[in-house]
Amino acid sequence: MRPLAIARLAVRDLRNLASIDVEPGPRFNVVHGDNGQGKTNLIEAIYLVATSKSFRTSKTAEMIRRGEPHASVRATVDEDGMRREQSIGLSALRGTRTLRFDGARPPSAAVYAARTPVVVFSPSSLTLSMGSSRERRALLDRVALYVEPASFAEVASYQRAIRERQRALEDRGVRAPDLEEWEELVVRHGLAVMRARQTAADAVLEQAKPAFERIAAPGLMFAGAYLATAPTDPERYRASLAQSRPRDFRRKSASVGPHRDDLVLELAGMAARTTASQGQHRALVLALKAAEVAVIGGARDVRPILLLDDVSSELDAGRTSALFAFLASQRGQVFLTTTRPELIPRDLAGDEDSVSGRVDFRIVEGRLSR
Repeated sequence: MRPLAIARLAVRDLRNLASIDVEPGPRFNVVHGDNGQGKTNLIEAIYLVATSKSFRTSKTAEMIRRGEPHASVRATVDEDGMRREQSIGLSALRGTRTLRFDGARPPSAAVYAARTPVVVFSPSSLTLSMGSSRERRALLDRVALYVEPASFAEVASYQRAIRERQRALEDRGVRAPDLEEWEELVVRHGLAVMRARQTAADAVLEQAKPAFERIAAPGLMFAGAYLATAPTDPERYRASLAQSRPRDFRRKSASVGPHRDDLVLELAGMAARTTASQGQHRALVLALKAAEVAVIGGARDVRPILLLDDVSSELDAGRTSALFAFLASQRGQVFLTTTRPELIPRDLAGDEDSVSGRVDFRIVEGRLSR
């Protein structure tokens, strides 16, 4: 896979980061500081400029520094020796996001999001195995963006169709004349989303199983499957939507469809979400993140940038060792935040010298120094 790295990063008025200009190292970048100084904000800035989204919030105004009308993040990205500039601007007044590639608008948000793949692992990532199905659907959609690029638009179209169907139900009742039209769109886009997620699930599970074997206790059987709530046959899907109209009217949400699907994870034949120990959940999440890196990297033919936000504080000794072993095997750019840099092995970069292998930064009250 081809190398990918952020060569320069400029952040303006994002949360407590008033003004940051930095040239990260091409391999390991360790950012340390006390809690509340801006470590997570820096990781969020990188994720934002790469994907156009935050992994912490969907509300644009929350990301803009208090009292400021705008925020921006600009990155110079080096992909196998070729450089490009991409940027995102946030407006507090309009709540909008403006995307640019080398000063020009990208064809779509999906094209922008797929150009510079990043994978983030933060303390909130632990909900991936123990939290709601929403987290696991988001994982499949992130992966599907690369293995089935058209899925990004299909998800958006499905979400609009399912909202309009529900609005028709609530405004005009179960005999609304436009229900069949909306349900036809729900079926068309819903089936496309399900197919893309199934492909993503197969790829993720194929990579996650051997990763889990390396991380978890020997002999612990891991399995998983994509669980769809809607029929895969179009006629049966239409019939299930028509039949569920009274129930969906009462519940104020559709009872079947991709918005309720899940990636079911099992350990020793039992549902991991309800039976796994804390250590097993952590091993599962590490394995899923390793799989996300591998699948996206293979689909895009580049090494995704890896963002790790203080995850060592959430892991026990065994899982921390597994994490560092995983990091040592990575050949791409990594950003790692911590409150205790002395606990991060100096030899993360293997045989590479310290200048090219690891760069350390300190952040205090939103100011970053090397």
